[in-house]
Amino acid sequence: MLAGHTSRTSLVTASLVAAVLALAGCDSGSGAESAETGGPSVIAPGKPGEAAETLSAKDAAERRADDDSPNSADLAYARMMIAHHTQALEMTELAPDRAKSGDVKRIAARITAAQGPEITTMKSWLEAHDDAGTAQGHEHAAMPGMATKAQLKELRAAKGKTFDRLFLKLMITHHDGAITMATEVKAQGNNIQIEEMADDVIAQQTSEITRMREMS
Repeated sequence: MLAGHTSRTSLVTASLVAAVLALAGCDSGSGAESAETGGPSVIAPGKPGEAAETLSAKDAAERRADDDSPNSADLAYARMMIAHHTQALEMTELAPDRAKSGDVKRIAARITAAQGPEITTMKSWLEAHDDAGTAQGHEHAAMPGMATKAQLKELRAAKGKTFDRLFLKLMITHHDGAITMATEVKAQGNNIQIEEMADDVIAQQTSEITRMREMS
């Protein structure tokens, strides 16, 4: 009697284990499918003259792998970042004659050395890709981090420690704005070269912000 009872118990246990494993297998398959088809949607700006699309993250990645031709976000970024960098150079040009701190003069020289060639690269990129003159309307949009005319006038009039403090304050804000723009184009753009330029901006200017905050 005990042996029969034990046998029945073993059969019931085995059946339960099999059922649990079957359910686990179903859940696993469902999870895998979810991982493949889930994820946040991405708004993909269209090419010049085309409307934006809503794609899954997977579809957006596959599309970029197949075709990295510039879209409106790439073109707008290049045009705006040229203007953004140009203002930074206007500020750094003041440092040799007006700054008191050697550290401020060195960081200004470093910014000039980095952003001058970046402007040249972005202008060449635009000449190759923006033959229709698209994204012109974006030039007048507010760019994050840009100094106002009044702030630039104040900086030009400042000297010594006053210049140092104001320069660092304005340039940190300016760099923060450039990082914001670079981060946005990495999410919205389609061109690999623009993405690489944006990566360089983020890395370079994050490092410079850290140095400038230490000087402030």
